[in-house]
Amino acid sequence: MNLHLLRVLLAGLCVMAATVALAQQPAPRPPPPAPAIPVEPEAPAGKLSDPSAVPGFWDPRHRPERPDLSRIAIIRFLTETDYPPFNFAGPDGAPTGFNVELARAICDEMKVACTIQMRRFDTLIDSLDKNQGDAVIASLSENAKTRARVDFSDAYYRTPARFVARRDLDLATVAPPALEGRKVAVVAGTAHEAYLKDLFTEAELHPYPNAEAARAALMKGEVDLLFGDGIALAFWLNGTASAGCCEFRGGPYLESRYFGEGVGIAVRKNNDVLRRAFNWALFRLWESGRFTDLWLRYFPISPF
Repeated sequence: MNLHLLRVLLAGLCVMAATVALAQQPAPRPPPPAPAIPVEPEAPAGKLSDPSAVPGFWDPRHRPERPDLSRIAIIRFLTETDYPPFNFAGPDGAPTGFNVELARAICDEMKVACTIQMRRFDTLIDSLDKNQGDAVIASLSENAKTRARVDFSDAYYRTPARFVARRDLDLATVAPPALEGRKVAVVAGTAHEAYLKDLFTEAELHPYPNAEAARAALMKGEVDLLFGDGIALAFWLNGTASAGCCEFRGGPYLESRYFGEGVGIAVRKNNDVLRRAFNWALFRLWESGRFTDLWLRYFPISPF
C-alpha cells in the first residue's frame, strides 16, 4: 500500500475516534443561575394617596344580577342618631348624612319607597330583630359578633387607618424604617396602637387617652405624626377645627385583622331577597358614578 495513502487512512481513523469519544462525554452543565437579589418585604404603603380617592369594592367583571324587586314595596331603614358625617339630625331635626343619603339613593335606584328612623346605636340590632325596621344603615361593622345576629350586604366602605402630619413636616415616605425615632401620637388601647407596636417597631409611640388629646398634641408640635381612624381624621381635616394645619401621609392601611372587614347594610338573618337587592343597587350606584359624587360631597379630603 502506498505510504501516503496509509497516512491518510490513519489520520481519518484518529479523527473518527476523537469524534466518538466526544459524543460519549456528558454535555456540559449550564452555568448556575445568578443568586437572587434579596428583596425587602413590602412595607405598609408609604406614598401620598390621592386626596380625592374614592373607595371601590365592586368588580365590574362580576355584575350582580337584577333581583326580583316585586316583593319589596317599602324599606324601613334604621340609622344612628349622632355619628357625623354618616348619620345625624339636620337643622330641621330630620335624618341626614352620608348613610342617610345613600339609603335614599338605593331606594331611588330600586324604585321603592323608604323610611328612615333614627335610634341609639346600641338599640339598632334589637330593633331589627323586633321587626321595627327592615335594614340598618349606620356604619355597623361586619365581624364575627355582628354576623352572628344579622346578615350583611356587600361592603360599601371600610374604615382605614391613616397617618396625619403637620404640613411642614419633612418626611418623604411613611414606612417603618423612615419612622425610626419619630414621635407618633395614638389613642391608647386601640387597634391603631396595636398595629404600630407590631409593624412600626422603631417609632416612638405617644399614647393619649382620646382622639382630641392626640390631635391637640399634633397641632402643638409635641409629636411628628398622628395615627388613627381615617374616617374621623378626614372629618377633622375637612372641618375648621384643624385650622388647615395638617394632611394625610401614607396609607391607607386596611388590614382587616386590625381595622375590621368593612361596613355593609345589615338585614335580618336569611333575608336574602333584601340583601341581594342591596348588592345590586350598590353596584349600580357605583357604576353610574352616583356613589362617587355622594362620597366626594362628604369627603372632599378622602380617608382613602
